[in-house]
Amino acid sequence: MPNKSLESGSRDQGSGGRGQDEDVRRAPLQGRQPEPKAQSPEPAVRDVGEHALIQRVRERLGPSPDWLLVDVGDDAAVYEPARGLVEVITTDAIVDGVHFDRRFVPARAIGHRALAVNLSDLAAMGATPRLATLSLVLPRDLPLADFDEMIDGLLALATESRTRIVGGNITSTSGPLTVDVTLVGAAHRRRVLTRDGARAGDDVFVSGVLGDGRIGLDLLRSGHSEASDTGHSCVARYLQPEARVRLGQALGRRHAATAAIDLSDGLADGVARLADASGLGFELQAQALPIHPDTVAAAVGLGHDPVREALAGGDDYELLFTVSPKRRGALRGVQRQIGDLRLTQIGTVTKAPGLTVVHADGRREPLTGGYEHFAR
Repeated sequence: MPNKSLESGSRDQGSGGRGQDEDVRRAPLQGRQPEPKAQSPEPAVRDVGEHALIQRVRERLGPSPDWLLVDVGDDAAVYEPARGLVEVITTDAIVDGVHFDRRFVPARAIGHRALAVNLSDLAAMGATPRLATLSLVLPRDLPLADFDEMIDGLLALATESRTRIVGGNITSTSGPLTVDVTLVGAAHRRRVLTRDGARAGDDVFVSGVLGDGRIGLDLLRSGHSEASDTGHSCVARYLQPEARVRLGQALGRRHAATAAIDLSDGLADGVARLADASGLGFELQAQALPIHPDTVAAAVGLGHDPVREALAGGDDYELLFTVSPKRRGALRGVQRQIGDLRLTQIGTVTKAPGLTVVHADGRREPLTGGYEHFAR
């Protein structure tokens, strides 16, 4: 992790409470028990400094793989590319108040999400994750315990996905907590998935279920009683999304998909991106959208339309992909390979431009929605 300044800093004056205030009186020696001493403030990152924080990360990394020639601790990492493969690189930052809220998102979940959103990008490309760099922009008063939990959450997912953290940066800020990950993966040149390969007549598929992430976030924001149960399916899906890496790999390996994208910003946004890249239209069937009954119940309890949340909500991190009718056999092979993960046909690609949703009663309406930064 190249050195940028995270100064240790002195403790804020008066952080020990009212111990120095003139109106705090000494307890009598007899007749009363002494007043309890003020508890020490919770240690923060400013109390240990940048180098100690880096060391806390290094201690969790384990031995270097053979292909990593220069590991964390130098000015840059040095690694050997995977032989015969192309490299696939992506980067995403998550920011407190924009992508998560520290008031109700645990530190461990923040770390998990920071890596998961990048893994989802590689999944959409059919790539296998390999290494990552981690840049942390930390408020000086961030509790040290939260730092440790955040790193533990990220590294647990890194271990699960066989991703090696090879370096990064730590710096302080007077602004919000920001976690920035750059992820590098590998894929065979002819197995890379892109957004621009859809053709008219292709079937449109989505993995998993839709709407969980958005409803989970809404439950947490509202302080709903169900939000206190992190085992609730929607809350769990929001806090710890699962990138569909194995699905992306299988789609690429079997050449089953003509185009693919991950659904970080919602189904409507993903469809729009595929349509723009291919220059074609998409028609979706609302009744075909895979929405879990628990999600429907939670949405109704919040006064929300489950179908609208499935279309316009984000944070699902499923894969949206198109399949040529000639490759349906290949897709069946993908389904056998990935096991229980649900793959649902939700529409078709049309020659005529435009995005349309057809409802169960035959009503047709334009497909709109999805999250976009800077949009009013």
